[in-house]
Amino acid sequence: MTPESLKSQPLLRQWLALGPDGRVQAFSGKVDLGQGISHALRLIVAEELRLPPEQIDMVPASTLFSPDEAVTSGSLSVQHSGTALRCAAAHWREACRQAMAQRLGVASEEIRCEGGQFMEAGPVANGTFSEWTHASYASLSTPAMWDSAIEPVHAQAARAAHDPTNTAPAPLRPDVAAKVLGEFEYIHDRVMPGASHPMCHGMVFRPGTLSAELIGHEMQALVAALQCTAGVLQVVHDGLLLGVLTETEHVLSQIARKVEDGAAQGQFWRCEAQVPDPLDLPNWLKNQALDTTVVADISAPTQSAIHHRVSAEFQRPFVQHASVGLCCALAQWSEQPSGQHLEVWTHSQGIYNLRRDLALAFDVPLQRVQVSHVEGAGCYGHNGADDVAWDAAWLAQQVPERPVRVQWTRQAELGHAPLAPAMAVRIDAAVGEAGQLVHWTQTVWGQGHGTRPGRGKTPALLGAWQTGQPSPVTLAVNAAMAVGGGSERNAQPPYDIPCVKVLNHRVLNMPFRVSAMRALGAPVNVLAAESVMDELAQGLSQDPLAFRLAHLPGVEYARQAAVLQEVARMAGWTQPKPTDRPEGWGRGLAFARYKNTGAFCAVVVELVVAEKVKLHKLWLAADVGHVVDADGAINQLEGGALQAASWALCEAAQLSPQGVTSNDWSRYPILKFSDMPEVTSNLMPGDSHPSLGAGECSAGPTCAAIANAIFDAIGVRVRSMPFTPDNLMRAIDSDAPAHSSTLP
Repeated sequence: MTPESLKSQPLLRQWLALGPDGRVQAFSGKVDLGQGISHALRLIVAEELRLPPEQIDMVPASTLFSPDEAVTSGSLSVQHSGTALRCAAAHWREACRQAMAQRLGVASEEIRCEGGQFMEAGPVANGTFSEWTHASYASLSTPAMWDSAIEPVHAQAARAAHDPTNTAPAPLRPDVAAKVLGEFEYIHDRVMPGASHPMCHGMVFRPGTLSAELIGHEMQALVAALQCTAGVLQVVHDGLLLGVLTETEHVLSQIARKVEDGAAQGQFWRCEAQVPDPLDLPNWLKNQALDTTVVADISAPTQSAIHHRVSAEFQRPFVQHASVGLCCALAQWSEQPSGQHLEVWTHSQGIYNLRRDLALAFDVPLQRVQVSHVEGAGCYGHNGADDVAWDAAWLAQQVPERPVRVQWTRQAELGHAPLAPAMAVRIDAAVGEAGQLVHWTQTVWGQGHGTRPGRGKTPALLGAWQTGQPSPVTLAVNAAMAVGGGSERNAQPPYDIPCVKVLNHRVLNMPFRVSAMRALGAPVNVLAAESVMDELAQGLSQDPLAFRLAHLPGVEYARQAAVLQEVARMAGWTQPKPTDRPEGWGRGLAFARYKNTGAFCAVVVELVVAEKVKLHKLWLAADVGHVVDADGAINQLEGGALQAASWALCEAAQLSPQGVTSNDWSRYPILKFSDMPEVTSNLMPGDSHPSLGAGECSAGPTCAAIANAIFDAIGVRVRSMPFTPDNLMRAIDSDAPAHSSTLP
């Protein structure tokens, strides 16, 4: 079966090359966001080529030469790019094997490849090699070979056939030491030393809301004052935007403090965004214009009378990315024979999508825009990386030939990047007299989870919406269910239930910009489903683990049961609870298969509820299929769980008619190092299965396991994220608990 990425980019030269020093160069359209995907892809190529990983260079992605693989998202990099590179490397290896066989006049089966050298399978005379009896990739490759279409069949059985006894530990990531020692060049560190003109610094100031009214006299006075400021090169005012270019970053930082302080006091822009009541988000979501779709409607005959029902509603507030590293980009316009050319350096997750929308925004042909990826400090979802790239390109128009560097401030980072949508989820479930689930309805309300660039007729870039001639604001949409959906992601439970109905109500109002964040709607849907599973088990006096195992479907039963049983073993779930546990101690269990097609993950949490919820231990078991890099997979698994724990316990955006007010760390707390629990992770054996992504599968089960552990600790179901002391008290004091009943 041909990997999707190879269908539009089928040639060997689009994926692999030989550098001038003879090292192998590998190209991918997936970018490294700090998750170590470059290292995993390097290991795949090295394995297929029978070369040490140190001889493989992963070339940073650029629209100039990299394959177009859209956006790095959805935990799909190993599945998509890894599969394509595996096929490319195997094709090249077998093409060289055939070339060597023709050279020696033997069958290709008689040629072996070891250490990147091709030779006859039998012993070599006198124990020595000659140029004739062995050859390298470089000496066997031809122009026709590079232009050949990749044949995926060569990679089908490569893993099983290649050295199954090799138990050597995987090589370490080559970037980690430099990052730990502060020697790695992030995009924030790039100074463009080779540029023919010196780099300058820029910043774009904007209102706190998508639309606003300009306070003309205030803005005019500000522009006049800035134009007289020492070190300022240019001041640009266009529509709602104010741009400033300076010779030094120091001058710019002083200006930023002045402008942002004034904007916070209501100067320059008059903003009046609609603000939902944070204590009544479900009603706000339900009372907007809605686009309703039926995600699933399964109805099978059942003779079982209903014995026990549970109806419950869950919610999540708007959530911010809160990346420690700030968004940054560099841009340069230059005059070339074909016309004006724009080059952008960015940590965007989708360089080709960004290129398309930059071309639209600046009305230049696509071929005159080049976007290159430079690693940033990390991000999971649609943050401000694309927007700051637009800012840099917009300002760079004012100083042709000079590279312009733009880095957002902390206030801009938290105030202007897209939010993760607020969501409400209602579940109505019932079990029959035999204790089996017979009915499940899951209803979701929320905005779409995607306003990324590159997917519409107009640019989906914040700056392009705020100029004097603005493009229309892009309304958030959901991805197709074929690729996992958005707000409805994981809304269909993974259990064997004869009657299932899933409805998704997409909210068609977007007073604040929303878009994708790690795992999209899965954390809320899994929180809801796994909380209800625990409540049903409790109503039947069954152990939560046994209740889940009894409802796993026959398809993939073994893999799902294995992760649940493994995490139970790790956490000692079936053993008696410790007698010396402190007051408020509890533990909870949860499970999900990400997107219902991806990795399987089960989580157990141990915590104590005192003045706040304090995590003590976290156990994770996951089946991600064939593991390319175990250390990298575990890093992703644990990172996803800890970020989800931060959402569950801390995070909620604070909004006002003037914009996002939680724009510093004091008003947007995240989980701190001192809050980190002890974490233990295990990966299930999976060499017989295709690789699955690890970065998002633990998010939903972690949120749900925390909620279930809180109930175990204090006997209260907390259904509103985050599980702060205030929300715990509201749950305790609530006069309208979820409806749970057992029929006589």
